[in-house]
Amino acid sequence: MKLDTVFRFERLAIWQKSVQFADIVYRVSSGFPTREQYGLTSQLRRAAVSISANIAEGSSRKHNKDFSRYIEISFGSLCETISHLRIAEMQSLLTKDQYIELYGLAAELSKMLSAFRNTLGDWNTGQSE
Repeated sequence: MKLDTVFRFERLAIWQKSVQFADIVYRVSSGFPTREQYGLTSQLRRAAVSISANIAEGSSRKHNKDFSRYIEISFGSLCETISHLRIAEMQSLLTKDQYIELYGLAAELSKMLSAFRNTLGDWNTGQSE
């Protein structure tokens, strides 16, 4: 049975990409030691999942100004994820190649978030409402 997309965020390429990114983060962090379960593993996963969650939540807002703010929060979560990934790489929890791959995916997602936010209008002046 194929499910149709009911919610508008499900059709957004940035949401789809952010879910894929979180999935990859989950997979690579599954190899982290158990001592990091409530530390870096948890923080990394929460930050990665927050990217798509904020896009989804923002899409429910009535005004583009509000949606734009959630895209900004998603970008902050993406930056937090990169910071955690860098620490994981420095602690040898990720290989250099894994870090480079994830960093590249994050850079692509960053560009997508920025471009999408720009389509929502100049939220500082309220022109999009």
